[in-house]
Amino acid sequence: MAKVRAEPMRREALVKATIAEIGESGSLDVTVSQIARRAGMSSALAHHYFGGKDQIFLAAMRRILSDFGAEVRAELARAAPQNRASAIIRASFAPVCFTPETISAWMSFYVMAQKNDQALRLWRIYQHRIRSNLTHALRPLCADPEGAARTLAALIDGLYIRAALNHPDTPQMAVDHALRVLDMLREAT
Repeated sequence: MAKVRAEPMRREALVKATIAEIGESGSLDVTVSQIARRAGMSSALAHHYFGGKDQIFLAAMRRILSDFGAEVRAELARAAPQNRASAIIRASFAPVCFTPETISAWMSFYVMAQKNDQALRLWRIYQHRIRSNLTHALRPLCADPEGAARTLAALIDGLYIRAALNHPDTPQMAVDHALRVLDMLREAT
């Protein structure tokens, strides 16, 4: 019975350790041994739970995407219907999404998605969800909500990368820029 309860805790510890190790190194250039050591377990146990570094990293990205989704839901719950697109923009640059560890994981994720089918699939799910949420939010505000959503999703990703590389302590500049573009898209109709 103790094994059943220990597995989720160990998996969680490995996910947190993965995010921390990637944050410290700034890349995927970490080993399963480093991750396992940080989590307080053997690399054999880490391999047992996940199979390998790619699977551990994908689990970590699922956690980061889950945290992002929770942030979006919280912002949307507080937003008036006409402010839903603004809420998604704010959630994209929320503190939970902008820690140094999370930034490193996102940057590594973009690189990994170029060559790893599972990472690419996860990236596509993320892209579909953000575009879908933005499209829904923009329907009453724009003549072409799907086009505006594609523009804003691309802008959010680009601004995230730019803010991460230039000013990781000031994501508010990215939010302000994205909100100005949102205003322009609203006025274009």
